[in-house]
Amino acid sequence: MSKVRAADGKAQASRYAIPSRTVFLIEDSAALGLLLLHKIGEQTNVDVRWFKSYADAEAALIEQRPALAVTGLNLPDAPDGEIVDLLAEGDIPTILFTATLNRRARDRFSTPNIIDYFLKDAAATVDAIVQTIIRYTETISPSVLVVDDMASGRAVLVDLLRRQNYRTFEASSGAEALAMLAAHQDIELVITDYHMADMDGHELTKTVRARYAPDRIRVIGISASSDPFLSASFLKAGASDFVYRPFIAEEVKYRIQSNLETLDQIKHLRFLAERDPLTGLYNRRAFFEKAHHILDELSARDGEEGSVAILDIDHFKKVNDNYGHDTGDKVIKLVAGVLEDSCQQGNAITARFGGEEFVVLFTNLTIDEVQERCEAIRIAVSNLVIPYENRTLNVTASLGAAIMQASEGMDNNLNAADQMLYMAKNGGRNRVVYDAIFCRA
Repeated sequence: MSKVRAADGKAQASRYAIPSRTVFLIEDSAALGLLLLHKIGEQTNVDVRWFKSYADAEAALIEQRPALAVTGLNLPDAPDGEIVDLLAEGDIPTILFTATLNRRARDRFSTPNIIDYFLKDAAATVDAIVQTIIRYTETISPSVLVVDDMASGRAVLVDLLRRQNYRTFEASSGAEALAMLAAHQDIELVITDYHMADMDGHELTKTVRARYAPDRIRVIGISASSDPFLSASFLKAGASDFVYRPFIAEEVKYRIQSNLETLDQIKHLRFLAERDPLTGLYNRRAFFEKAHHILDELSARDGEEGSVAILDIDHFKKVNDNYGHDTGDKVIKLVAGVLEDSCQQGNAITARFGGEEFVVLFTNLTIDEVQERCEAIRIAVSNLVIPYENRTLNVTASLGAAIMQASEGMDNNLNAADQMLYMAKNGGRNRVVYDAIFCRA
């Protein structure tokens, strides 16, 4: 047994208890090494240790197991790629960059510990390496569900996924898979075999697609079938991709990565479409979409009430006139932060309606709880300290709140809250007026 393997065996318990945040960079080129060191340090939170020889890397591996290794293929004291064998022997997750990419090289790079490899002369190599490090060392990795009634079939895919640092779930039947999806809302990708006893992969795919949109969960079908039309059948049922067995691990790895990257891009586009660019809160359109859904739920749940509140920053025009629009933007972002903090307590969503006006929709809260939340928001806004040049300023806000009427449209409910806001403004500002007080009276 090698020193590296022996040291690795001793480190297993602590390795899983306290995940390492260290990346070993192994490269003898000063220019490339410095560039990678700078980029990794600039864009990630990992600790990087740089080694320029096989001997130094080997000695370091005896003392410490890194989360990841980034290495070139050839070193002065190991010109034939021996570093790849050393890292494979220690089962160290590895990102490899090389100037050579042929069939022989690809075969060598197929060891399970190789996460990815990149061409050294490609313009985007350094950025690609950094992005791979970020993906691999993310605290929250994507969750993938593997569905196969054969334990051996699941094991191969699960091992491949875990080596790529994905979180994995397993199901041995279609029914178990559907229950798993219902229980774990963070699952983003399903990889399903075709032949299963209770429900084949085609039927499972159709059921998943009926319950979850393609921008929520992606599906990859997989099968050892010789039917050339099976892939088309899966795609027509709603799968995002299909792979025939026996598969090349590298191909499956990239298909998985591609599907998850597509989901990330969709999420980013949805965020841009739904969010106010200044505050990051929901915009008016997104709020109405979510509010209509909440109103439908309230209508279906007899006796459950909601409330809607409109917040307006008092004398905001004077802020812009006296301190400038940059300071006005700071005020808006700070008030948005107060509302976001309040909504993180649960049972509420908030949006910026435009200018200095915001809206909050409360659900499943009593009248007293809504009143307390609105008062807490008002007080938090009044306690904000906004820096301006060598001094600070303060602002206040008025809130109007109304009990939601599920039978009324959202516009009517907002009009009711707006009337309460008008009363708060006329009553002296920096106060909450809630129509529930009139109901009690």
